[in-house]
Amino acid sequence: MYVCLCNAVSDKAIRTAVRLHQPQTFQQLKRLVLVGTQCGKCVCVARRIMEDELQHIAPLENIA
Repeated sequence: MYVCLCNAVSDKAIRTAVRLHQPQTFQQLKRLVLVGTQCGKCVCVARRIMEDELQHIAPLENIA
């Protein structure tokens, strides 16, 4: 699903960037993928995806 129509960024691209780089702020995510740089309508959804993905990463790191 496209999250940012202005820059054609998908939820998959955001999830991949979060898994690889684990940004802790939305500003860090914006440096990884061009999300929230134009009209800003995607910011809430992109932030939610980032937070959701980070929650899934944390338990996996505790196991290993």
